[in-house]
This record gives sequence, C-alpha cells and structure tokens, in this order.
Amino acid sequence: MLTKDAEGTAGALVDSPAPLETTTPAGKLSRKITAVHSKQLQIYIDGKFYSEADAKISVFDHGLLYGDGIFEGIRFYNGRVFRLEEHLERLWDSARSICLEIPMSMNEMTEALLETIRQNELRDGYIRLLVTRGIGNLGLNPAQCKRPSVIIIASTIALYSPEIYQKGLTVVTCATRRTSPGALNPAVKSLNYLNNVMARIEANLAGADEALMLNDAGHVAECTADNIFVVKRGQIFTPPIAAGALRGITRLVVFEMAAELGIKITEADITRHDVFIADECFLTGTAAEIIPVVKADGRLIGNGKPGPISARMIARFRQLTRETGRPIYN
Repeated sequence: MLTKDAEGTAGALVDSPAPLETTTPAGKLSRKITAVHSKQLQIYIDGKFYSEADAKISVFDHGLLYGDGIFEGIRFYNGRVFRLEEHLERLWDSARSICLEIPMSMNEMTEALLETIRQNELRDGYIRLLVTRGIGNLGLNPAQCKRPSVIIIASTIALYSPEIYQKGLTVVTCATRRTSPGALNPAVKSLNYLNNVMARIEANLAGADEALMLNDAGHVAECTADNIFVVKRGQIFTPPIAAGALRGITRLVVFEMAAELGIKITEADITRHDVFIADECFLTGTAAEIIPVVKADGRLIGNGKPGPISARMIARFRQLTRETGRPIYN
C-alpha cells in the first residue's frame, strides 16, 4: 500500500497500521467502524478511519490507474448536510451507468458520511465522497477488480475569496471542448476529470478565474466545475443537460428558487454571444455555491457588477443552506 506523509508526499510502501476499535457517538452505523486517532483529519476508507497521514489506497486501484470511479462533492452548513439525498441519488446513478456496484446500501453510506463529519468535529465544511473500482491488476479490464472501495473525506473548502463573491469573477472561453455525451457522458461524475483540468489550465494561463467550455456544436456547455446561467430582460437561461452540462445539485436548487421567486427560467442552447450581451451571469456548483460573473473574454457583462437577480439568488441560497439539510449531530 502507498502511504503519504502529512504534506501529502508519497512515502515508502508500508503495511496498514492496526486500527483501534471504537463506537460512533450516535451509535447509528449498521456495522462496526474502526479508527486510528490523531489530531489530523480522520479519513474513512472501507469501514475504517485513518489519520490523513496514514490514509492509503493501493497503487493497483483502478481509480488511480485509470480514473475508474465516481465521486460527489457535498456541503454541510450549520450542522446540517445540504441536499444529501440528491447527491447520493446522483452517485448511485453514476455507478449504475458505469456498471459499478457500490458495496454498501444508501443508508449505510449516509451513516458513514455523517460519522466522518462527527469524527472531525465539524459543523461547516465539505465532503468528498469517492467510490473507486477497487484493486485489480495493471490491465484495463474492470472485471479484475473484485471489490469497489469507498473513501470519505470531510474538510473545509473555499474556492474563491469573499471579495470575489462581492465583485464577481472573470471567465474566458477555452479551446478544450466539453466531452461529448457519446464519448463520456458528463452526467457521470467520474474520477476522470482530465477534460475539466485541461480547461482549467487554459483559464490559469489566461489569468481568468474560470473557463467557459463549449460543446462540439459551439454552444456553451458549462464551466470547468460549475453550471452557468445568464440573465436577459429579467429572465434566466441555462444550457440543457443535452448540451453537456452536469446535472448540478445547486443548478436544481436555482430552478426551485426561481419558481419560488416568480422568475422565469428556461433551458436553452446559448452561445458566447448570449453571454456577452447578458444583463447578468452567475455560476453554480456545490463547492463554488452561487457566484456572479462580471466579465467574459474581456467584455463586461451588464454594467460590470453583480446584478439584482444574482444577488437575490445568492441571498435565498444562503438562507436555505442555514436552515435546511440532514442533521449531523442528534
């Protein structure tokens, strides 16, 4: 097994430490959880907790060798996990699409996730939930992988500074096209994110905060890690899933909030031109939440400041995250 030190540097090949048995604070897990205690983050791997320095996966795991696996990013606020059921349903949908059998029930996954947060004594933060194909050999055939592996990390995340949320961010159109649904469907939230990473590199090289990704038809699909919305004459427009957009959980929340606030929202193919002439633009994602965009490819969007509909969406979203979600501590 490959271990990493506290800074995440690959170390020597060592055996796993003998875990200490423990019980969960809520006593809810349907199977015994074991843990290795330290002051570092506690990482869940296949029914056991390890400190981040001792958390390991095999070098033969197909998630590492081929990006063969799926993941979800999930937020929790004020002691509640936001939209947990929707995230787990999407995880199971991704697994079904790639013929990956998750080795636990949805209820067991829920309790393992909640216990990971409790182990780290967090009330606000971010969960990275991964299911890999598991250990196989150096060949491509997933049939050689006998049991998938589940990894849960609970920590904190901040993609952008508070100032960016106030002033808005800049985006640039990248040359890297969004993966076609006929090649690797973006609806599958897979561990193979190289398409998005390459687009992110283009944004970095251009000095932009994010990158617009087009599909093969030249329509806007999404950004590297976010769904995109534009506002024109009081109405909201966003690319359809068929354009290559992820079925974002925060995207869905925007649809719900728009209906609640009486704002018309439409799924439609949009082009760079539609972004350039928009009155407002904002992005959504679990990690980014809702964030306004004020410049695209050097052109100011609207008056170059976050607009009123974006502000209403952000305010309502923050209220929802404070008040709703699955309780972590009982």
